[in-house]
Amino acid sequence: MISISPQDIPTGQLHQYLLGAVSPRPVAFASTMDKEGKVNLSPFSFFNVFGARPPVLIFSPARRGRDNTTKHSYENVLEVPEVVINIVSFEMVHQVSLASTEYAKGVNEFKKAGFTEIPSDIVKPPRVAEAPVQLECKVMKVISLGNEGGAGNLVICEVVKLHIKKDILDENGVIDPHKIDTIARLGGNWYTRAKAGLFQVPKPLTTLGIGVDMLPEEIQKSKVLTGNDLGMLGNIENFPNTEEINTFINASEELKLILNSGCSDTIHRKAQEFLSEGEVDKAWKVLLKSLDLSSVQK
Repeated sequence: MISISPQDIPTGQLHQYLLGAVSPRPVAFASTMDKEGKVNLSPFSFFNVFGARPPVLIFSPARRGRDNTTKHSYENVLEVPEVVINIVSFEMVHQVSLASTEYAKGVNEFKKAGFTEIPSDIVKPPRVAEAPVQLECKVMKVISLGNEGGAGNLVICEVVKLHIKKDILDENGVIDPHKIDTIARLGGNWYTRAKAGLFQVPKPLTTLGIGVDMLPEEIQKSKVLTGNDLGMLGNIENFPNTEEINTFINASEELKLILNSGCSDTIHRKAQEFLSEGEVDKAWKVLLKSLDLSSVQK
């Protein structure tokens, strides 16, 4: 491992490390307007949501590292403290990248990137018609984080109106991650597509998991099970009982053979297979049976 003090390396190198490490990052496709009514449209991956009541978004049009100049979006929100945050889907990504081109002030990136302007209901900047979600915002505060190239400028926005395309909603009226098909930024030229790599991690809100520290020592020190595996195993409240374990094991000749082998690595790999499928209960049944057999053999 290398250890680096930020002041010891060039800004560009530091920027690359930070963007490569803090990833993937959602993209704010921000439409703004200057006091003369000229529109700007630009993407920012220093962006996230920071509250629901009030609904707050923050994005940061940082100072340019190469020449320490400020971006048009930043200058615009100081003149007209309103912005529309347009959410970026995969089918828009190349146009969004084109809109990030350093066009001269006053050039309309809607036209350059081939997007459709539609009027907002409350704020002055227009929305991107192609975006699956458009968030009209009032700028609450702009905080400058420094005067050197690479310094951030936090634009703190309150969402005053949401526009959501119906075709990205599921049958319960909730945004479907597969349908919205968002993208996110990594370091360099890399992006990721949420739809192509979706997986779920149940939040431990309704259960009180036993914790990794309460797992049997043999499982904690497994050469096969990963930290993620242990986390899943530790997120249960109660172990399956003996009857449930035996019924499950006795119904499978494969499991009986694996357990009778006595090879902990083979047994743990089978448990890991169940975990990869989200079958935590089945994984526990295999592991607990192996521990039971181990104690009998001893």
